[in-house]
Amino acid sequence: MSPATYLAYDYPLLGAFWTMLQLFLWVTWFVLLFRVVVDIFRDDSLSGWAKTGWMIFVIVLPFLGVFVYVIARGRNIGRRQIAQARAQQEAFDSYIRETAAGRGGQTVTVDELHRLSEIRSRGDLTDEEFDRAKELVLSGHGAGRAR
Repeated sequence: MSPATYLAYDYPLLGAFWTMLQLFLWVTWFVLLFRVVVDIFRDDSLSGWAKTGWMIFVIVLPFLGVFVYVIARGRNIGRRQIAQARAQQEAFDSYIRETAAGRGGQTVTVDELHRLSEIRSRGDLTDEEFDRAKELVLSGHGAGRAR
């Protein structure tokens, strides 16, 4: 038999699983390392010296530094990430409102229509009144434009 036939037996199935496990753990480790580094810089409650200390600890002793950081400050990592996502969403929403309102700073038509639909859903407006008010808002003569 040729040496190519025995090649499959040189790397058993358990060895392939072990290699995949090691690769998965290394990728997981780097994701955790980068997330900790990003969180160190994102945290506004840490002073510059504290950030420097954590970074030195994470760079000099990476495994110990990351695990100590996760144990000491891990509870708030998710909260900081959620707060940043909310701030970005609010900034995006305000940008969209400003852009949709135009240059005059007038009330956005969509906001007026939303308020009208809320009033109608409470039962304070009939369908006919809602349709008349909607036509006024869409024509530019709504309550927000008349002020």
